[in-house]
Amino acid sequence: MTDTTLPEVMAELTALENPKMRAVNERHGDDHGVPLSKLRAIAKRLKTQHEFAGELWKTDDTAARLLALLICRPREFTAQQLDQMLREARASKVHDWLLNYVVKKNPNAEELRLAWFDDPDPVVASAGWALTTDRVGKSPDGLDLSGLLGQIEAEMKDAPDRKQWAMNECLARIGITQPEYRARAIDIGERLEVLKDYPTPPNCTSPFAPIWIAEIVRRQG
Repeated sequence: MTDTTLPEVMAELTALENPKMRAVNERHGDDHGVPLSKLRAIAKRLKTQHEFAGELWKTDDTAARLLALLICRPREFTAQQLDQMLREARASKVHDWLLNYVVKKNPNAEELRLAWFDDPDPVVASAGWALTTDRVGKSPDGLDLSGLLGQIEAEMKDAPDRKQWAMNECLARIGITQPEYRARAIDIGERLEVLKDYPTPPNCTSPFAPIWIAEIVRRQG
């Protein structure tokens, strides 16, 4: 615990802004230029401070919100608080960190997965799909995997970008972890051709589901 004040932390974040990094981040939907290593160093210094995290979140500043997600107590948020936070989190990095660092560790994660899955806001729905992908890999019992594949087949081709990406990840995860559905998942990916031409750096796996599934299965031997 520290006695650092909100104005002091905001001034520190402002001082760490790198205009070149901001320009790069903005191309990926993130309006901040603070190196993530610097953010993590501040979080390590501040340690866990749930109430202070709430103050940082309320600033509506992306770097401050990322810091908030590093020093909060994930289990202390209510489902209603997390729902509101997700709907406020328009920067992609904030959205991703909120899901991975907070929601997945919260006891209301399954309730939120179900609530978000078919939300009319495609960014909110993408969070439901991301949580579903996580569950496919960790605890698929009770999930209608055939139904998920059917929905992906019907909707993914024309889905908005972030929701499409999340649905594609779910398709790949089903194909990788569920051998009985692998051929169907690959067939859906081949017919829809979503992300087939996505530029992939050398030594990285393509996000095109048929290639992604085949490569990960090959590695697992």
